[in-house]
Amino acid sequence: MKRSRSQIMLCFGTGCVACGSGEVKKALEEEVANRGLEEEIEVVITGCNGFCALGPVMVVYPEGIFYVQVKPEDIPHLVEEHFLKGRPVEKLMYKEPVKKTHVPLMRDIGFFKHQRIIALRNRGLIDPERINEYIARDGYLALSKTLDSMSPEEVIREVKNSGLRGRGGGGFPTGRKWEEVRKYDRFPKYTICNGDEGDPGAFMDRSILEADPHSVIEGMAISAYAMGAQQGFIYVRAEYPLAIERLEIALSQARENGLLGKDILYSGFDFDIEIYPGAGAFVCGESTALMYSLEGRRGMPRIKPPRSAEFGLWGQPTNLNNVETFANVPPILLKGADWFAQIGTEGSKGTKVFALTGAINNVGLVEVPMGTSLRTLVFDIGGGIPNKRKFKSAQMGGPSGGCVPTELLDTEIDFDSLSQAGAMMGSGGVVIMDERTCMVDTARFFIDFSVGESCGKCVPCREGLKVMLDKLMEIVDGLGKEGDIEFLQKLGRHIQNTSHCGLGQTAANPVLSTIRYFRDEYEAHIREKKCPALVCTKLIKFEVDEEKCKMCGLCFKACPAGAITWEKKQPAKIDQTKCTKCKSCIQACKFWAIQ
Repeated sequence: MKRSRSQIMLCFGTGCVACGSGEVKKALEEEVANRGLEEEIEVVITGCNGFCALGPVMVVYPEGIFYVQVKPEDIPHLVEEHFLKGRPVEKLMYKEPVKKTHVPLMRDIGFFKHQRIIALRNRGLIDPERINEYIARDGYLALSKTLDSMSPEEVIREVKNSGLRGRGGGGFPTGRKWEEVRKYDRFPKYTICNGDEGDPGAFMDRSILEADPHSVIEGMAISAYAMGAQQGFIYVRAEYPLAIERLEIALSQARENGLLGKDILYSGFDFDIEIYPGAGAFVCGESTALMYSLEGRRGMPRIKPPRSAEFGLWGQPTNLNNVETFANVPPILLKGADWFAQIGTEGSKGTKVFALTGAINNVGLVEVPMGTSLRTLVFDIGGGIPNKRKFKSAQMGGPSGGCVPTELLDTEIDFDSLSQAGAMMGSGGVVIMDERTCMVDTARFFIDFSVGESCGKCVPCREGLKVMLDKLMEIVDGLGKEGDIEFLQKLGRHIQNTSHCGLGQTAANPVLSTIRYFRDEYEAHIREKKCPALVCTKLIKFEVDEEKCKMCGLCFKACPAGAITWEKKQPAKIDQTKCTKCKSCIQACKFWAIQ
């Protein structure tokens, strides 16, 4: 076996691949070979490291030195300095955006040191295409333990005692769901992994599937043993080609090693898994709609009861959990329910993975204990807001979630606290917004998304959301009138109370939460015909302050619509009939002369 003095763990998740990690890998391998270092330096591809904003990223072990935004042209200098002369290259190291200090080691970086990883335990540490590397980090040990020394009832009891709740949005206790499926004697039974992940800005499930597919496979196998299922499906959206590719490799390797298929580990237990690529319908994140899609039917939620545990896929008892939930199962079985239950809060045990995006310095994938404050997530892990701007709100829970304002920055992130704040855990998408964000337009954006993704089965969702969108469009266009806010609140509550499925019941949350915390912005749009954040274009007029204008013509040159007139030694003027309000002039002006 090859024993290297250094390993270069190069991120090969979707984000880093898009940033050029493939070219970096090629340059690394060529330079290492040219220097005759093949026996000393090993280049290992990994899944998502988590620090997506600064890709391509790589970590050099055993030191743990973290390099970011590495380009192919950096490689010759890097190899010579670091691996031949023993001098790490500081210019490629990460710098904290707030402290402005040089932080060379991965463990010292705020983004990483405040996390506690369970579902992401192997991120950046293994090659996801090599099953031996997963096994070397206790992979499939939990499956071996359950098949060798635990009854199905004991497995379910351990998961129940751990307090694990579904990480896909609903938060239903996982052990109770498994127990319900087990009690039915009708066969076959099925277990399904929901990897559809349709929330804008969300990439938690994709990253786990790309970085550690065997953790999901092992979790599914354990669930199947506990419930008496012999067939599993992984429903993953077709837009995730790298995740599908690595899943296919992992499934093949698991079968070759006797970890899937007939008589797993000589236990008499049979179980196998198929991949089903979804077509990208947001509604197929709902369990019954997903099962209809698996059956080859139109993805639309069905009436419950009966629940899927009794009447699921093809009318048979069926369990469905999301990717992150299954990834948590092996460590729970390996380390025990008490170990997992001591992490988090009373009603929300363990950790949660979040995709941190938007107006934040450290865009990426994070995992924190339940009960961590939003402030810690935004400022200690996320590195704060870029360009010294102010935090305004965090959209939590995807398009069906709510907006948490500045005054609730110390809210604990758990199922109950977020619900009280008018938001929700959802699958883990967190979009950070600064003072440049219009909250009315934000609500309009998410309702527009939900209108386009509604399956159309029930009237409150199909028609109610369209009416809500039309009213929001009137407000952002300056056509709002007194009573519109109360109308939106009443309509939102009606949609919540009468929609058929969980997606419709939560679709109005962006509107209700923004009215709750940012009512003054709605009133400014309606009463003053102004957008305080200067986002809604029909409520904005651009004018040149002649006293500040330096008559330089920069705005004239930048205007793509020909709306600005200017002559030398004369202040610029803006023709309001031609102005498209694109803000090019504001960006070009260096003297703040355009208001």
